[in-house]
Order: sequence, then structure tokens, then C-alpha cells
Amino acid sequence: MAKKTTDVKEKKIAKKEKKITKKEVGLVEKLSKELIGKLGVDVSISVSKDEKNNAIMVKIDAKDETGLLIGNRGATILSLQAALGMMMRQETDEWVRVVVDIADWREKQEARLQKLADQTVERAVQTKEAQPLYNLSPAERRIIHVYLSENKDVSTESSGEGDERYLLIRPR
Repeated sequence: MAKKTTDVKEKKIAKKEKKITKKEVGLVEKLSKELIGKLGVDVSISVSKDEKNNAIMVKIDAKDETGLLIGNRGATILSLQAALGMMMRQETDEWVRVVVDIADWREKQEARLQKLADQTVERAVQTKEAQPLYNLSPAERRIIHVYLSENKDVSTESSGEGDERYLLIRPR
């Protein structure tokens, strides 16, 4: 029985470590151009391997349509990303992580969340009370969890269920 459990774990690890191929990058580029082309906006698209995250990065320069393609709180970026991921799954029968970024929105978003986290840590340490952060997506909560994981002054945890889930920053 122990051998079977080990085999299952090894298969899961091997699946996660699958490397992105040039063929997959080319396919994502083709699919991205087709998808964005259907929107009728003038963009330039660059697609590359993201070795660090074992993903395919799609960078879109949208010139005049940046706001439209980013959407409210990044909703359109996330939709494009999900659509490309599903299209790749349909084409290759495998899940390939695709990350879409427009006008460095992801970096700006991460910086904004880190600033929010720093302000909340300061408030938690000063008041010595846990500070909640509401209305964050799972990805946003994760960014703050990871960012504060090295901070010795506070700990973080997610509480609640579904749409009511929130992040709690507790002083140590």
C-alpha cells in the first residue's frame, strides 16, 4: 500500500514539473492573436516562456484600448487568461498555465496590494488587533499571504466562505 501512495505522489509531482515547449508557446501566440483579433482592437502581442512560474506569458500592448482590455479590477484580463487556458486544453489535452498581462497591470496590481498590506500591518501592530481586508479575490489574498510570509510582526489567515471570504492580518 505504501508503494502505491508513493507512486501517486511521484506522478503528481512529475505532472507539476512539466516544462513548457516552444510548440506550446507558438500555439498560445496563434490562439492569442485569433482571440484578440475577434475583439477588433489594434494590439501587439508578445508571447514567451515564464521559466520562474512554469507558464506562458502573454504581454499585450493595447495602445488606445488598454482600459477596455484590462476591465474593471482586471476582470477582462482574467477572462482572456481563462479563455486562452481552456483553448490550450482543448488543443493539447493538457493544462498549460497561461498568464496575460496588459500595460504591466500585474506588476502595478502587486505593488498596490503590497502597499495595502504594509499599511494594514502598521495598523495591526499599532492597535495590537487583527485587521481584516475584504473584497479581495483569491489571487489577491495569495499575493498578500506570500508577501507577508516573511514578516515577523504579523501572521495572515483567510477566513469566511465563498464570496464572504476575507484576509485577516494578526499582530504576533
